[in-house]
Amino acid sequence: MKKLLTSLGLVCALLAPGMSFAEDATAPMDATAVVETMAVDEAAPVAVEEVVATEAAPAAEAAAPVPDKGDTTWMMVSTLLVILMIVPGVALFYGGLVRAKNMLSVLTQVMAIFCLISVLWAVYGYSLAFGDGGGMNWAIGDLSKMFLLGITADSTAATFTDGVVIPELIFVAFQLTFAAITVALIVGGLAERVKFSALMVFGALWFTFSYLPITHMVWATGGYLFEAGDLDFAGGTVVHINAGIAALVGAIVLGKRIGYGRDAMPPHSLPMTMIGASLLWVGWFGFNAGSNLEATGGAALAFINTILATAAAGMSWMLAEWMLRGKPSMLGVASGVVTGLVAVTPAAGLVGPMGAIVLGGVAGVVCLWGVSGLKKALGYDDSLDVFGIHGIGGIVGAIGTGIFVSPALGGVGVDDYSMAGQVMTQATGVLITIVWSGVVSFVAFKLVDMTMGLRVSEEQEREGLDTASHGERAYNL
Repeated sequence: MKKLLTSLGLVCALLAPGMSFAEDATAPMDATAVVETMAVDEAAPVAVEEVVATEAAPAAEAAAPVPDKGDTTWMMVSTLLVILMIVPGVALFYGGLVRAKNMLSVLTQVMAIFCLISVLWAVYGYSLAFGDGGGMNWAIGDLSKMFLLGITADSTAATFTDGVVIPELIFVAFQLTFAAITVALIVGGLAERVKFSALMVFGALWFTFSYLPITHMVWATGGYLFEAGDLDFAGGTVVHINAGIAALVGAIVLGKRIGYGRDAMPPHSLPMTMIGASLLWVGWFGFNAGSNLEATGGAALAFINTILATAAAGMSWMLAEWMLRGKPSMLGVASGVVTGLVAVTPAAGLVGPMGAIVLGGVAGVVCLWGVSGLKKALGYDDSLDVFGIHGIGGIVGAIGTGIFVSPALGGVGVDDYSMAGQVMTQATGVLITIVWSGVVSFVAFKLVDMTMGLRVSEEQEREGLDTASHGERAYNL
């Protein structure tokens, strides 16, 4: 008991000062104390906001989209595949179709154009194609990224998925290959008679005043056709119709080859053409599936469609030729394959596999007519049928995209879709591309012809451009 009482006493002794302090604390504060307390209370939310803001800043930085390694790798591979399409794909496909004395000239032209356009794209092309042109943004960009100003290894470009980005430098490189192959395709319409220097100057002019505006209108935010809802997944209008019309205009302005329609002008190496067509088919997977900009199901859809439409076009061209001429030809199958690749380009990631087969099958037959019946009726000398395959194939693909994008036909669909409305939008895009490219091409060809001459001399043409223009031969046998 004594111990218990002693303990209670000690506890009370310890609590007494605290109770006294509490009583003092409850005493009224003077005015100064009140003001200081209010100031502290009012400042507290500000301090809290500053702390929250300080903590949120790193969080916001951490939330910035970071390129996925898989997407980045896929885009690098796709870019390499498109380069393979140009050198050596297009070069060998075209080279095999010309006469032996002009083989090397075609190879040189394609490779030189690839080099030229690559440099021009970095200097001003990318900026004009994808920049914000202000009042002219419906047709062209600006020069804010001239010389790739401000683009670093950390810069990013948007994809079709919100919050998903890829390095902007790889987007620049990927789009560079599209620009280069478009200009290179025009070579086929002018082959065996165009001056090398004239071709280079024309290529620079046409790239600047036709390719860049069409690219901006179709693919850049604010572009006229982009805002109108025109669908061009990988370049049916931007690349193929654009180049096909330029080749047609060039063939007409340049005139026919000496002996055309009278002398036989067979391809000198169909095996070379077959190799080129095969490289085109392989490279086209980067062209079409790479245009998805991400390694997702959209790329897979474009991938399978690139197989099926191409195969269907190769078969339809071969069968139609077999019926008309009694025999199927290797050149026919190869031409059909390229036709299918062209036709599926605007539709690759937008239509279903069965739609791709139908699209390719139709394109094969229509383009066979284009390089035979239509060409004969109009009487032009498009040396390697660039217009018949790329121009007409691009038109079939662009219009067909408006039909087969329908969900009812297996397509992915678009907002507020109606088949008639979308087909009209596609037709508008086709018409604008034809007129724009046609006018620019005619003016550019005429300008070059008046200043330096477009065509080699008759003597040089008969000799062959390998030796006349380059002092070399493709074959020293």
